Amino acid sequence: MTVHMPLRPLWSCAGCGDRWPCGPRQRQLRAEYSGTSVSLAMYLAACMVDAAHDLPHASAGLLYDRFLGWMR
Repeated sequence: MTVHMPLRPLWSCAGCGDRWPCGPRQRQLRAEYSGTSVSLAMYLAACMVDAAHDLPHASAGLLYDRFLGWMR
């Protein structure tokens, strides 16, 4: 179990305080979803939708970069 989980509604990391998904969590997610990038993208897209509800003033582009843009 990771300590790098999102604290809602701000979507900050419970483990390090950075914006979630933080660097350590991104590395963990890459390892957990190794070979299943579509599943990872679907999980992160669902998180992005939840974050959009919690952070209504955040732009869609910034949320995309934060949740999915690092997967490239």
